[in-house]
Amino acid sequence: MYNYLIVTADDFGLHESINEAVEQASRAGALNAASLMVTARATKDAVRRARLLPNLRVGLHVVLADGWSTLDARLIPEVADPTGRMHSDMFRKGVRFFFKPAARRQLEAEVRAQFAAFAHTGLALDHVNVHKHFHIHPTVLSILLKVGRDYGMPAMRVPDEPFWFAARSAGVLPGLIQAALSPWIAMMKHRLRRAHVFHNDRIFGMAGSGSIDEAALLAILARLPRGVTEIYLHPATQSGATISASMSRYRHTAELDALSSPRVRSALNAVAIRGGYAEVRRAVGRSLA
Repeated sequence: MYNYLIVTADDFGLHESINEAVEQASRAGALNAASLMVTARATKDAVRRARLLPNLRVGLHVVLADGWSTLDARLIPEVADPTGRMHSDMFRKGVRFFFKPAARRQLEAEVRAQFAAFAHTGLALDHVNVHKHFHIHPTVLSILLKVGRDYGMPAMRVPDEPFWFAARSAGVLPGLIQAALSPWIAMMKHRLRRAHVFHNDRIFGMAGSGSIDEAALLAILARLPRGVTEIYLHPATQSGATISASMSRYRHTAELDALSSPRVRSALNAVAIRGGYAEVRRAVGRSLA
């Protein structure tokens, strides 16, 4: 089995400095894909840049927490507060989505609106993922599969991070939490296969979110597993709370520096098959033919 690698920037459109970093890293050849927030303040700037970057594949970064809704807040009170803000109370939201039919209907309406907003950009949909990996929740995943089918969703990120990296980046406890999620991850992969939605085998970037520096990237690339791997980062030309209050500890510029590092680029170039989800999906299909 080959090594297949996708290097992605999340939160595309959240801030102009993220968009600038995505453009720099794509033009340098280090970045293959970006995940677009369709309701963020710099979304239009992100879409404009994406149209000028032929090697950048763009996916939908569905936001259901720590962001703003697409729909009028009055239509989705179970999803957003009266200002349209979707707060990060994911546990309580998850309970509502599971038990309340009205909450599920509103969730589906918001997810559908975000898919429609992405389609309106005219960009080809490379993949789908969810801010803060809320799609681990089975109800959220079900709705994504339902709505995604209507919009030709080709691929979805699975948040399956190796224990060694989670423990290295954030300590043993996050590694154990990741291990405890294994049954949910296995079920997610099973459901995606049944729905004929392509997905990665492994991911890097969860436990070390916002702090994937040169050393971390080189460590990943030195132990790149067989199969399809996605590395996701949050590069920007500014760092921390300037981007978002919830990212006060993020080292965005360090992640951009890592993508700009000659040592990292050399290691990336040694990977035989690299691209967005679209390219990797085609390459995997050819290898299985």
